[in-house]
Amino acid sequence: MTPRIILFSTAVLLAGVPSPMVAAQLASPVAASASPPASRGDDPAQRGAAEQIAVPAIDVPAVAPVELEGASPPRRGVPKPPGGQDRPDAMHPVPPSEFETYVSTLAGKPLRRFGAELLLPGARDFTAPTTTAVPPDYRINPGDEILLGITGSVQAAGLRLVVDGEGRIFVPRVGAIVVGGARYGDLHAIVERQVARQYRGFNLEVAIGRLHGITVHVTGFAARPGSYTTGSLSTLVNAVLAAGGPARGGSFRSLQLRRVGKLVSDFDLYDLLLKGDARGDVLLQNGDIIYIAPAGEEVAVVGSVNREAIFELAPGETLTDAIIHAGGVNTVADNSRLMVLNGLGSGEPGWREVDAAQAAKRAARRGDVIRVLSHVGIARPLHQQPVLVTISGEIARPGRYYVDAGTKMADVLEKAGGLTSDAFPYASVITRESVKNQQRLSYDRAIDDVELLLATQPITSANRAQLVQPGNLALIENIVGQLRKREPDGRLVFNLPVDAASLPGDLILENNDVIHVPARPVTIGVFGAVPSPASFSYRDGATVRDFIESAGGVQKIGDKSAIFVVRANGTVLSDGRRTLRAPALPGDLIYVPVDASRGEFWARLRDITGSLFGGLVGAASIRSIFK
Repeated sequence: MTPRIILFSTAVLLAGVPSPMVAAQLASPVAASASPPASRGDDPAQRGAAEQIAVPAIDVPAVAPVELEGASPPRRGVPKPPGGQDRPDAMHPVPPSEFETYVSTLAGKPLRRFGAELLLPGARDFTAPTTTAVPPDYRINPGDEILLGITGSVQAAGLRLVVDGEGRIFVPRVGAIVVGGARYGDLHAIVERQVARQYRGFNLEVAIGRLHGITVHVTGFAARPGSYTTGSLSTLVNAVLAAGGPARGGSFRSLQLRRVGKLVSDFDLYDLLLKGDARGDVLLQNGDIIYIAPAGEEVAVVGSVNREAIFELAPGETLTDAIIHAGGVNTVADNSRLMVLNGLGSGEPGWREVDAAQAAKRAARRGDVIRVLSHVGIARPLHQQPVLVTISGEIARPGRYYVDAGTKMADVLEKAGGLTSDAFPYASVITRESVKNQQRLSYDRAIDDVELLLATQPITSANRAQLVQPGNLALIENIVGQLRKREPDGRLVFNLPVDAASLPGDLILENNDVIHVPARPVTIGVFGAVPSPASFSYRDGATVRDFIESAGGVQKIGDKSAIFVVRANGTVLSDGRRTLRAPALPGDLIYVPVDASRGEFWARLRDITGSLFGGLVGAASIRSIFK
């Protein structure tokens, strides 16, 4: 009868771990007459002398660990406080410091210390996941579980060996092997060397099945200093963040790891956050002590940078270094200079301008507020602006043209092939953004004046009781409201002769100028207090009176003394009754107002609408108000 041998992992029994007892199966993989495979380093002459041990497989019942009803495993790395409740500080963010409050008030927006976003309450678990690959430099610790498999002349499948308190594992029929403190990359060679003392012709597989937690101590200016049990693959940063990170007065730039009294690493967390450099973030070992130093000098960087925040300075860092911490200047920044304010009394009072060369040399000081200025919203000189001109209408090659700053109208017309034979330069419309902005300001002020005039008339007039009637007041509000809806078009008005053959060639063009040259109009428009308002065919030599008579003459409610004409070039003709004798020009718009005994109001209305809206647009606006 073939002998049956049962081997148990004594390391498991010694460690007291409630895991299944392990049966080591050491048996020849082939019949006794077959030749076993060679082990590493064996020669063919030695293979015949290899020990042959035949051990049939046996079934060993598994012993399951006892689980208490309702129990749940604790989170790895961050122990829960008594009572199982979340920490109060995990529910509420850390209040801002005095400097954060001061800078936030100065900047007009909340500003926090850089890195504070990592410490948001309940953000995440910072411990290393259990599925992380074990790096070769990992040091074996007591409590780690080693997976061992041997094939070849001997077999040992599924051995789970726990490292005891003295750093040993016990391999059946091999003995104790000291692996504590060894590199994981060297573990295979250590175990193979010990097994080779007993056997030949085998293949060995070694891996780590489970890592035992380690205890580290976080001290200094930590949010929650104390002892922490964390995973064996946790690093310096994992432990610091598991302890809540640096406290309000703690440093992000000096995380000191000490091991057996020696400084192993002084890690700058900015290297990781700003550069992705984690070379100083070393793996922890059992008993390590982490000290978070007090925060260094702090400065604030605001304005046109990629990240506005409060930054901690390392010794010797300059203003330029502080801006680099802020991600550098953004696209619209003025990178030639910056402004510096030190409100703590350690420097010159008020904002001081510093150019780029000085910023690279000047050391940043505690409490500095550094502001990077922006180019947005600043009107640049004409010679620095790009010029895009749009030209349309009766042009040989209409389109958009990019030209140099300072280009004249004549040069753009030459590029566009000149005017066509049907062009009517007298009625050309040239609009400009800068003129439009100025017109908007002037127009708003003029409307305010009109509103004040109409609103005070009931007070200053003898018949004020009649003028303050609700209907009159509503009419005033309606007129002013409709006038406010009008938008100036930014038109430049030129006093060209009606038979002009070209545009003003000496005009310097600006960016976004729009030029439209219409065809020669063939009508005259007559509107207002006339029986038959319409557009009439232009007749050479006819006067304004002639066209008003073509529309049926002035009605009784019309005011002959207030008749005005809006010319096609945007000018307004308003000369009382003498306007009737003026020659009519192609494209004229003649308006006969209603006699409302408000001559001053109509004069203001003509000036405002005619000069700002010009041509058909202005007259049509007037017509729509009183239609």
